[in-house]
Amino acid sequence: MEKFFHLEERGSSVGQELRAGLTTFLAMAYIIAVNPAILGNPEVPLLASIPMNALVTATCVGAGVMTILMGLFANRPLACASGLGVNAMIASAATGIAGGDWHAAMAIIFVEGIAILILVLVGLREKIMDAIPVSLRHAISVGLGLFIAMIGLVNAGIIVPGMGTIVGLGDIHSATFQVGMIAIIATLVFSALKVNGSILLGILVAVLAGIPLGVTMAPTGIVSGLDFSTLAAPFQSDAQGVMGLVKVLTSPTLLIFAFSLMMSDFFDTMGTALAVAKPGQFLTEDGNVENINEILIVDSCAAAMGGFFGASSITTFVESTAGAADGGRSGLTSITTGILFILAAFFAPLISVVSTAATCGALVYVGYLMMTECTEIDWSNILDGFPAFMIVASVSMTYSISDGIGMGFISYAVVAVVTGNAKKVKPMMWVAALAFLVYFLMH
Repeated sequence: MEKFFHLEERGSSVGQELRAGLTTFLAMAYIIAVNPAILGNPEVPLLASIPMNALVTATCVGAGVMTILMGLFANRPLACASGLGVNAMIASAATGIAGGDWHAAMAIIFVEGIAILILVLVGLREKIMDAIPVSLRHAISVGLGLFIAMIGLVNAGIIVPGMGTIVGLGDIHSATFQVGMIAIIATLVFSALKVNGSILLGILVAVLAGIPLGVTMAPTGIVSGLDFSTLAAPFQSDAQGVMGLVKVLTSPTLLIFAFSLMMSDFFDTMGTALAVAKPGQFLTEDGNVENINEILIVDSCAAAMGGFFGASSITTFVESTAGAADGGRSGLTSITTGILFILAAFFAPLISVVSTAATCGALVYVGYLMMTECTEIDWSNILDGFPAFMIVASVSMTYSISDGIGMGFISYAVVAVVTGNAKKVKPMMWVAALAFLVYFLMH
């Protein structure tokens, strides 16, 4: 195990990796309930026909298999699961442009995943990452830090849509709000006292505190069976006998939709890898992510496999930063998380007791850690500073990693031209900025 994962070399141990894997799993466990709820929305009749247990199975097994492969192939503490946002878009597409066929909706995911994999294998995705200026790489980490913290605060109801403002303070009398604050305070206290496993302990304290407050609900059961009826969804046919994959490949509208999803997946993972690499200690001094090619290959396969499993697009989760910050340094963290996801397929009702509010402290604290990247950006230089600012502000304000990165890339190209620094922009940055311009115009 030491020879394969390089634990001593990375300053870790088996116990530390197992604990970090559990931390990552608990930070991500909400997806077990949320993804099936979105894909099986009862207000969308055609999706409601998918058995809920099949969606839970697809979510857990898909996340588990791809996270284990990430650990084995990339050997970094990154975990994968069905991405939020994409699943909502797919639920909408199933009743809209996909003609009410959820098989075709999953085939869209499968196609865009294969397309991204091809781009990785030809080296395009890695070349674009190499072309990103160091200042923007730091900005992506900072932007992701704010984004992660916002996810935690929103999950706990500490910040809510404001009356007359964009956001406002939530109801402090709300039990969810109180559990979220307990999670933050507990995580902060454990971290300040340098207690090992502080992030995991913060989650557990919040889960326990949520019992008398009514936030941590008693499980509806313990064991649940598996249902693989969504497996190979793109290759299943609708009532007319048309295979979902054939429908996508022969429809320009569905292919354009697949391109839109591809842009989101393409750059979301770049941002997430940079975000996790800092606390996971696999970010080089010049801002490069070690083992990035292996990470991108697995992530691209995960997108395609998400469609194959019927779980929507599986992507690298930014919540992986929780495990990395809790000491995860190798793929053993990922394998631990992946095994827990597979086990959760059998014990989904029990896992659901971990509320999203209980993970608030973990996400807010990780956001704080990632903000330290601010000092690495030369804010006095408009070519470095302004595009960095656009990324930091836009990622959190648009609640989208890819949209924020796009705003930064485009503004970098514009500032470079008007300041006479166009030669500093690498060819692949021009390609990326143009691709984002097309992406935004298609919205």
